[in-house]
Amino acid sequence: MRRTNIYLDDRQTAALDRLAEEEGTSRAELIRRMLEKGLAGEDDSLVADLSAFDESFGSLRELDTPDRRDGDREEHLARIWRQTA
Repeated sequence: MRRTNIYLDDRQTAALDRLAEEEGTSRAELIRRMLEKGLAGEDDSLVADLSAFDESFGSLRELDTPDRRDGDREEHLARIWRQTA
């Protein structure tokens, strides 16, 4: 591991310190994690989220949807629960 110095503004430093305290880790470890995600191409942006929605559209088209009469919803949920258990 090599030491690298970077300059952060006060807002960035405060945000990193809050997050580090919440996660029980160091500022340096958070920076390493964020850098690793960036280098790996992982994107937490809205564009990536919308892309995931687009790619998953229609993936549950074979799911049996219930009628909305009394009791149908409960029967449907019970059936789904049994299928996943």
